[in-house]
This record gives sequence, structure tokens and C-alpha cells, in this order.
Amino acid sequence: MDSFYIAEKTDRSVKIMFKGTDTTLVNPIMDELDKDSDVKIVRYINTHPELNDPALYVETNGNDPVETVIAAANRVSEYFSAKSQ
Repeated sequence: MDSFYIAEKTDRSVKIMFKGTDTTLVNPIMDELDKDSDVKIVRYINTHPELNDPALYVETNGNDPVETVIAAANRVSEYFSAKSQ
């Protein structure tokens, strides 16, 4: 991925935008977020590739949404690291 940025954040939700990226790793991160009982909503938003950056939207039941996404990304990283050994 080239870069990402937080477009919106509240106590319970975050919208992470991806700029000039291949969002292949978003799917396994979304799968991990789906398994998290504290995650209320997880969505990938890609309205128009030439006008808007794609986004990952996550809403939790109370935990910090950024920390929740980081934890899911770490689990994905650990999974792929173990598979490559």
C-alpha cells in the first residue's frame, strides 16, 4: 500500500482511507474484524475509483476503533508470518 489516512474518527468508529493503493490486505483484516465480538459494523467502501479513495469503516461497541483495527492487522500479520516459515 502506498498510504492510508484517518478521514473520520469518533469514540466508537473510524473511517480509514487508502490513497493510491492495492487494497488486497483489506479483505483478511475485514475477516478478522468480523470475528471480533466488539465490532458492530465493518464495511469496505469504494464509491468511484477516480473520484474517491477507497475506505474501511469500522464501528465498535465501545473499544477504541483504531486499536481494534491495529489488533486485527497484527493478527493477520502473525498468520501470514507463520505460514511463510
